[in-house]
Amino acid sequence: MLIAANKAVSIDYTLTNDAGEVIDSSAGGAPLVYLHGAGNIIVGLEKALEGKQPGDELQVSIEPENAYGEYSAELVATLDRSMFEGVDELEVGMQFHASGPNGGMQIVTVRDIEGDEVTVDGNHPLAGQRLNFQVKVVDVRDASAEEVAHGHVHGEGGHHH
Repeated sequence: MLIAANKAVSIDYTLTNDAGEVIDSSAGGAPLVYLHGAGNIIVGLEKALEGKQPGDELQVSIEPENAYGEYSAELVATLDRSMFEGVDELEVGMQFHASGPNGGMQIVTVRDIEGDEVTVDGNHPLAGQRLNFQVKVVDVRDASAEEVAHGHVHGEGGHHH
């Protein structure tokens, strides 16, 4: 069966940056299971997997515009410590939900703390990076009507309600 929209796809993968450092991998664990065509994975990888079948292996490099986007300096802001009311121990690396520039919610990460000035970054940690995937297609099956309606795979390797 070929990978196409509304197929439940299982893949083994290793993700590296351009320096060859492993960022993420399914090695030693269960395959990643996703609903093809539902935006469950980055668009560039989804396009590369279209039409593949179980047993196929591929290496693909995904440019930022087809992954997590370009890095945007506009998503970095310096806030006063008082904006974090109720947080006793503020530390670099902490993440918070905040209002985004388009009015929606976004996740920001604390990048720096100097006195009462806290620098936060709303970019995805992998924004601006080329992502290199080594992928093996493990399984492809028809998604159930419920999985298609919910926009994700259920059961083992997928979402549990």
